Amino acid sequence: MTETALNFEKVWQLFQETDRRFKETDRKFQESQQAWDREFQESQRAWDRKFQESLRAWDHKFQESQRAWERRSQETDRMFRETDKKMRALEDLFVGQWGKLVESLVEGDLLRLLDDYGIRVYDTSTRRKGSRNGESYEFDIIAHNGEEIVIVEVKTTLRVGLVDKFIRQLHRAKRYLPEYRNHTAFGAVAYLRAEQASDQYAQNQGLFVIRATGDSASIINTRDFQPRRF
Repeated sequence: MTETALNFEKVWQLFQETDRRFKETDRKFQESQQAWDREFQESQRAWDRKFQESLRAWDHKFQESQRAWERRSQETDRMFRETDKKMRALEDLFVGQWGKLVESLVEGDLLRLLDDYGIRVYDTSTRRKGSRNGESYEFDIIAHNGEEIVIVEVKTTLRVGLVDKFIRQLHRAKRYLPEYRNHTAFGAVAYLRAEQASDQYAQNQGLFVIRATGDSASIINTRDFQPRRF
């Protein structure tokens, strides 16, 4: 074999060895790449599991916090309702007691006050209430003398709307109280405090207006006042 042939043979062997090494390197690289991919995917799955677990734990805590907040909100709302109920009860009691005081004060002076305006009643009835034909009624004070009656509505605070409501009751009074159907009926409002100029409004509607002050009561209508007949 010539020297040239020997050199070619060596080069060819070197080339084959180099190619084998490249293939071996490529195989190892592919194996490493596959192993890395498996590890990455496993890490990704583990991270996803932990993320989902954390998300579920966070959602559970959020739901529990939400339920706790709703429970506290409901409890607070219940406490407010109970407090409001108690406050209304106390207010009703306070207003009721003042109303009874004003009613007693007015009733004690009523005969004298009306006599000063030419209506000579001699007897009073209080808290006349009942129901007729499905309609309930209540009148605080009724002063009478056999021919005339004066129906008095007592309010701690007088308002225009209350005056209008009382006038509607006056129009139905003889239907509620048939024993007075032949009487001349007058109306009066008594109060401790008046809002919305309701005292003047009541006078304009033809009602006697009685103001309770201190330990007495007085009619504030002018002397030439002409009461309305109902």
